[in-house]
Amino acid sequence: MRQNIVITGASSGLGRGMAIEFAKMGRNLALCARRTDRLASLKEELLVINPKITVIIEALDVNDHDAVFTVFQAFKQELGHIDRVIVNAGMGKGASIGTGYFQANKQTAVTNFVSALAQCEAAVEIFRAQNSGHLVTVSSISAVRGFRRALNVYAATKAALSSLSEGLRLDLLNTPIKVTTLHPGFIQSEINEKVKNVPFMVDTETGCKAMVKAIEKEGANSYVPTWPWAFLQFLLRIAPLSSLKKMS
Repeated sequence: MRQNIVITGASSGLGRGMAIEFAKMGRNLALCARRTDRLASLKEELLVINPKITVIIEALDVNDHDAVFTVFQAFKQELGHIDRVIVNAGMGKGASIGTGYFQANKQTAVTNFVSALAQCEAAVEIFRAQNSGHLVTVSSISAVRGFRRALNVYAATKAALSSLSEGLRLDLLNTPIKVTTLHPGFIQSEINEKVKNVPFMVDTETGCKAMVKAIEKEGANSYVPTWPWAFLQFLLRIAPLSSLKKMS
C-alpha cells in the first residue's frame, strides 16, 4: 500500500479532491501549492475526516524549479519515505496562437510541461534512492489530439507530459518504480469553471473518485471517468479535423 503520498497543486480542484479521497482511505498526505491559506483549511478538513493520518503542508510555486526539489526533499525527511508523488499542478490559460497572447500561452507551456518535468525529476530522484515509488502524472484527454483556440497550447503541453511519462515508464521498466498517466475527461474544477456546455462533464467529487481508483490500480494509462473516455479516446484518435473543430 502506498501510505505516504505527495500531491502538488493541492489547494483546489482535482488536487484537493484527490487529497480528500486519500484521507478517507487513511493515507498520509504531503500537500503543496501556492495558496497556503487554502492548504491550511484543507489540512483541518482532512484531519476531521481522519484524525489518525499525518498531513504536511508546504508553500510551493512549481515554476520555482529549485524550490520543487527542496520541498520534495523536505517531505521525504519528515515522512521518512515517499510512496507516491502525484504531479497535478497545472493551468489552462491561453488563446489562439498569433492573437497577441504569447505570455499567457508561454505561462501555460512552462507550468504544464517544464515545471512538470521538474516535479518528475525531483520525485524519481527520491524513488531511485529508495528503489521504490509510484509516479503519477495528470495529463488530459486533450493529449490524444491537437485542439484549437484556448486549448491549443494546453493540449500540446499535456501531449508532451504523456510522452514524457511513457519515456519514464520505459526507462524504469522492470524496476520497483511505477509510472501511471491519468487522462481525465471533463471534470469540474477551477481551471474550467468558466467553460459552458461541455459534454460528459462530471462534478469534482465523481471525477476525483475515478482518478483515485485508477491511481490505486497503478496501470500505465487511464482515461477517467472510464465511461465514456476509455471509449471516446479511440474515436478522438481517428476523428477528422472537421469533427475536432466542432468539439473544441
